[in-house]
Amino acid sequence: MPPRSPNLNAYPERFVRSITEECLSKMIFIGQASLRCAVSEYVAHYQGERNHGGLWNRLLVPIAHTGSGRGPVRKRERLGGMLNYYYRLAA
Repeated sequence: MPPRSPNLNAYPERFVRSITEECLSKMIFIGQASLRCAVSEYVAHYQGERNHGGLWNRLLVPIAHTGSGRGPVRKRERLGGMLNYYYRLAA
């Protein structure tokens, strides 16, 4: 497949756009280890904590600890607060 062909590579192109806009363009990396750490944190956020519009704002892999609409809201930060996930503990 030719590079930068959105009709042929729709899913990978969208992921690259998402990770670039939400993470990589806002950071300065000092070596390959910091880049790998940022990418792995973003992938964990993307798969388990980020709502996806194409799935009617559902998560790819729902997390079991989310609960009802009662109780205090908790926040999980990734990459120093750049990526945030808000949830409630299960009752």
